[in-house]
Amino acid sequence: MATTTVSLPIATYDSIIDPDWCPGCGDFGVVKGLKMAAASLGIQPENLCTVSGIGCSSNLPGYVHAYGVHSLHGRAVAVASGIKFANHKLNVVITGGDGDGYGIGLGHFVHAMRRNLDLTYIVMNNQIYGLTTGQASPTTMKEVQTKSTPRGNVETPINPLALAIVSGATYVSRAFSGDPKHMADTIAGGIAHKGFALIDVFSPCVTYNKINTYPWFRKRVYRLEESSEYDPTNFQEALNRAYEWGDRIPLGLIYKDEQPTYEESEPALKEEPLAHQKLGLNEELFDSLVEEFV
Repeated sequence: MATTTVSLPIATYDSIIDPDWCPGCGDFGVVKGLKMAAASLGIQPENLCTVSGIGCSSNLPGYVHAYGVHSLHGRAVAVASGIKFANHKLNVVITGGDGDGYGIGLGHFVHAMRRNLDLTYIVMNNQIYGLTTGQASPTTMKEVQTKSTPRGNVETPINPLALAIVSGATYVSRAFSGDPKHMADTIAGGIAHKGFALIDVFSPCVTYNKINTYPWFRKRVYRLEESSEYDPTNFQEALNRAYEWGDRIPLGLIYKDEQPTYEESEPALKEEPLAHQKLGLNEELFDSLVEEFV
């Protein structure tokens, strides 16, 4: 029997705390896009949990009225995985930056994708370390001068889309915070998808990245869905698009595959969430265990 989705007002997710990012930061658009996505899917705040690591963008959970965890640098995926294991009925959304996700947190990122955990990861990719005032990040383009690369960056930037595709992510997409409606639709698609979903968002840092600006992206980005010939289920074609960079940069759904999630494959998680299952301990034994570890 088909279910009917009842959308909610965006104000449902308004926090009592206002964002304190730099005026013009792309992350303002991302928090709005997440709220728009959750509202369109009719997700109640008590059924949504946002998890972040460290960085400017990682303040996001405090700006959304829902469950939220501001965790450790590079450990957002690990914390989110634990939350999902405990209650796989929750919609768990990870929010962070390119330094947190593609740098120190890269190992967790890859393993969550190969397991196809039912998580949504929104990475605000500004191609710079903003919180620590302008050092080169894993996605900074070659030859770009930053505080840590005054003679130009000599490192090849990571390709998060290609990495996600070959690592087992089953929903790989890209958005631009300068196109909020399209971004919200892309995020909603990732949340609705069963499996690991990556939404790599171009979120310009107006303070420390003077190259990858809003005008720079607007001249180059285009929507993949405007081409009726593109098939996001084609693995090789998705990889080709993931490597497209320069005068034209694709936005939208890059790759999608339907595979069993970890939660569907693990016997202990097939029934109701672990958080709702009975421990199978009597009161005396439970109290003795608590006393032992407290």
